[in-house]
Amino acid sequence: MQKPARRPAPRHARPSRRGRTAALATGALAVTGAGLLGVPAVTGAQAAALPTVTQDQLTPATMVAGKASAASLTLHSSSCFTAKTVGVGLRDAAGKNLDFPGNRSNVQVCPAGLTVTTGTRTLAAGTYTQFGFWQDSTGGWHNLPSRQLVVSAGTPTPTPTTPGTGAPVAGKKLTWSDDFNSLDLGSRWTADRSSSYHYGDHNPNDNKLDWLNKNNVAVSGGVATFTARPSTHTLENGKQAWDTGLLTTEYSGEGFKVKAGDYIETRVKLPAGTGAWPALWTWNGTGGAHGEIDSFEYHSDNPNLLELTNHINPGHLYYTDAKAIAKDGWVTIGTLYGATSVDWYINGTKVFSDGKGVGAGWSAYPILNLSLSAGNYHPAPSGTTPITFAADYVRVYR
Repeated sequence: MQKPARRPAPRHARPSRRGRTAALATGALAVTGAGLLGVPAVTGAQAAALPTVTQDQLTPATMVAGKASAASLTLHSSSCFTAKTVGVGLRDAAGKNLDFPGNRSNVQVCPAGLTVTTGTRTLAAGTYTQFGFWQDSTGGWHNLPSRQLVVSAGTPTPTPTTPGTGAPVAGKKLTWSDDFNSLDLGSRWTADRSSSYHYGDHNPNDNKLDWLNKNNVAVSGGVATFTARPSTHTLENGKQAWDTGLLTTEYSGEGFKVKAGDYIETRVKLPAGTGAWPALWTWNGTGGAHGEIDSFEYHSDNPNLLELTNHINPGHLYYTDAKAIAKDGWVTIGTLYGATSVDWYINGTKVFSDGKGVGAGWSAYPILNLSLSAGNYHPAPSGTTPITFAADYVRVYR
């Protein structure tokens, strides 16, 4: 993507109860990380032959009682092998198995990593023990590091809105939205190309390691998760690419565009991984700035800062708020594309007006994506651990 140069930021086969419970006993280990649970009946030559499996990410850390949620497990191994089962285990305070449904069977686990998203379930309020697990070819069960899952009795705090409109901007009505109850690739979204990328699916010219792959966007429990992991592709500049996710309405059947006067809003969970560069922005491929308005850009090395930018009639703010913006934290971000002023909203409150605007005839395709920095202005990814970014919805009011 030939965007203007970035300015540096201020620096289901459910496991048997016997097998899952037995795995709590002490035994040989074939996993890494703190808080391991022992693996039974794997000793000597058997243990030596097993790959090392590392749990990279396990979500959620919190749930709300009575509200169905899915779990997501990302793991990788020292060498490729086929696991008979991979899933997410759960036990209540009394030790009762309440595993998330939807285990993956006969799945290949490799150094490049694997993400498994389970089916949804509801839980009563309380504290649970949550962990990933896998089963080897001999039938042995292996538990990965455990963590607490806290299920609260309350309800989520709603995004502040103007009564009767559904948006902080008066007089606007919902005209287009996706709450990610499913992923509509084709008629609604495109996930494997954008004209903002010089080569369609990748663009090393913009200090990015991205290689777009539609399989790197997944939807579960009303949330779209974008996952980035090291790619088998090499960029034209010789750097290793990262396969990652992008959603744009460009090239879709609907071909939806936002236009002057629209208000767009998304609720996202900001990533923690080094090199992560998520954004909600626009692109129309014409004009010097190509219609680009950045509702936000985020870099985890500036954990409490969002970059808010009008590239059409230049206006910019580095917005910092340690209470609202943080790694692994949810935040609601909105933008009013005014003809004479672009206005930005954080959690329903206006935080910046650029007094420049987009002009009366402006229109563009919205893009929500997870990019990876190549290291010029912000650190590039270190290691091979997958990086994730999540979105609850995208809504446009007109």
